[in-house]
Amino acid sequence: MTTLSVAGGQVLEPDLTVTRADVLIDQDSGEILEIGPDLAGDETLDATGGLVTPGFVNGHTHVAMSLLRGYADDKPLDAWLQEDIWPVEAELTAETIRAGTELGVLEFIKSGTTSFADMYFFVPTIADVVEEAGLRARLGHGVISVGKDEATVHEDAREGLQVAKELDGMADGRIRTAFMPHSLTTVDGQYLEEYVPKARDLGVPIHYHANETRDEVTPIVDEHGVRPLVYAAEKGMLEAGDFIAHGVHVDESEIGLLAAAETSVIHCPASNMKLASGMAPVQRLRDAGVTVGLGTDGAASNNDLSMLDEARDAAMLGKLAAEDASAVDAEAVVELLTSASANAIGFETGRLEPGAPGDLAVIDLEAPHLTPAHDLVSHLTYAAAASDVRHTVCDGRVLMRDREVLTLDEDAVLERAGEAAEALVTRAES
Repeated sequence: MTTLSVAGGQVLEPDLTVTRADVLIDQDSGEILEIGPDLAGDETLDATGGLVTPGFVNGHTHVAMSLLRGYADDKPLDAWLQEDIWPVEAELTAETIRAGTELGVLEFIKSGTTSFADMYFFVPTIADVVEEAGLRARLGHGVISVGKDEATVHEDAREGLQVAKELDGMADGRIRTAFMPHSLTTVDGQYLEEYVPKARDLGVPIHYHANETRDEVTPIVDEHGVRPLVYAAEKGMLEAGDFIAHGVHVDESEIGLLAAAETSVIHCPASNMKLASGMAPVQRLRDAGVTVGLGTDGAASNNDLSMLDEARDAAMLGKLAAEDASAVDAEAVVELLTSASANAIGFETGRLEPGAPGDLAVIDLEAPHLTPAHDLVSHLTYAAAASDVRHTVCDGRVLMRDREVLTLDEDAVLERAGEAAEALVTRAES
């Protein structure tokens, strides 16, 4: 057994208290062995002057969309998708996806994110990058029926099932899968009725966009006479372990459905604000017992993948939505950032305690914007930035030490991403 000691810092405990302690990790199993004073390991990571936190968990993103950062801004969701995003996505290749995924996971590592859930295309390529980079992910192929003939949709759905079956457990268990129909309005009901039961047979969760905008609510109500999440339940898509993205326009009956079904919601505040989708009722969801996680969505609608930025946005927007300055408080947001997101996507990460996975970040507290240190939970929510992350560890493996990423060649990733983005846009616009 080889061990890693993250030593000399303060540790964020599961109850959100902060203790001066070291964290000792078994690098063979990837599990935390002990948290306490003076814990020596075969390898040491210096956390002096830092806060050791669980690695952040991004509950919903489209990581390869990092190549479209800044490509199409300042539009509502439907126009943004139909006029800009879908046409350029039609030109994606496995090589393009690799370059975009490398860029995205590089940003994750540099901002302390160790786990994420991703819906996109060319998923085996994404999985390869995740394995190489050393992260943890729940991956799925985004299934869409809009604009496709019947044969193509069946092929798309079968690919979604194949990805869910064949990639689950990859990277020594760090990669898990889900069946991911894009949304309730972009996948026709007949395909949901056919393929959701097949996904259940595989034992994987279902993940999809739901109630993101009013335009995703009205068509279902008009056509089916029920709210979207009632419709989802009728299609077998609202069960324990499932998780939806956004949940902005949910009413009280749908909140009750989510709580009863133990289906989680991933809140994406920056994307929701940028696309003017609305304000998710995060406090009401949490009060009702719904597990709410936090996600960045894709960099095309954010425009960064920093979970610390997302945390601040979640706190601010949550207060506005509730019209209450005490709503979605700092402790709640840190839960969203760590344990709640992990619970939502079905991972055991998001907490620092013996037996938990050795996934963590070290936040450098020696900065003007983090001084004085009255309340470090408050600082994580309202003040810390991606650039404050000193070290990142996943599964006991050091992915970044002193801001140097060890599992990816940062300069090469940036060069490939720039070239791939330029070529992609040229293809789409020619």
